Order: sequence, then C-alpha cells, then structure tokens
Amino acid sequence: MMSTPALAQTTPSAKEATMTARGPFDVNITQQDDKLNDGISRMVSERQYHGDLEGMSKGQMLAVGGAKSSGVYVAIETFTGTVQTASGEKKSGSFSLHHTGIMTNSTPELDIRVVPGSGTGQLAVINGKMKIIIAPDGKHSYEFEYKLPEGN
Repeated sequence: MMSTPALAQTTPSAKEATMTARGPFDVNITQQDDKLNDGISRMVSERQYHGDLEGMSKGQMLAVGGAKSSGVYVAIETFTGTVQTASGEKKSGSFSLHHTGIMTNSTPELDIRVVPGSGTGQLAVINGKMKIIIAPDGKHSYEFEYKLPEGN
C-alpha cells in the first residue's frame, strides 16, 4: 500500500532553507559474480523512490563481512527524477549519493551524502544527507535533508 507523500518540511535559515523529503522506496539488489575470490562482494542496485522524491536510481556497492554481524559497505547511486520542495514545487534533475555503512557487532552506522558537484538540471547545486529506515516488515523508506538555494 502506497502512502500519500507529505510535503517536504522547511527549517528556515539566513541564506537557504534546509528541507526534509520523505517517502518509501523499493530496492532491487543483484549480486555480481566477479570471480576474484578476494572476499569483496559487488552488487548492482536499482531503487524506485516515491513520495517527495519521485524517480529512480542506479548504483553499485562493494561490501566485506556480514550484513548482520560486522562488516562494511560503500556505494554510489545516481538518482534521476524530481524533488518536491516545501512549497509543493517539483525540481527535476539528477544527483549522486555516496553511502558508507559500517556494522560493528550488530550495531549499524550509515552515512549517505550527496556527492558535491554531482547535481544536474534544477538540482545542480543540491547538497544534503539521507537516512534510510527499514521497518520490521522489511519495507524501506527515506528521510532526505537537503538544501537548494533559492532561484534554482
């Protein structure tokens, strides 16, 4: 069941506002068999974003260790679509996200940030960070705090 997207929220500041976009996303991760036998796994991902972000991303991930005990992953994905602002306006373009995930004794740390300078179109100067939420039923959602200077 799809939820109705909530309008992005704005926290005002002197020069630009920090906005928060929220919504669910679907993810498909495909293991790649590189036959290197070096203990590093490579995966390809596709995500379909809904809510305040509407669009899709494609990316690649490298991982070592176990997803449920201890390990690490890095990934880069490029999102293409629209971002709905607090005023309800949709800005279109693309940007890349860099993921760093570390699991230590089943305690996760995840840092996802916009790659500086990666934006295109109306998202050319976007910057921000994303939080991924995985519900007990396995459904994925995001909270994306971002800045887009006025006039973009």
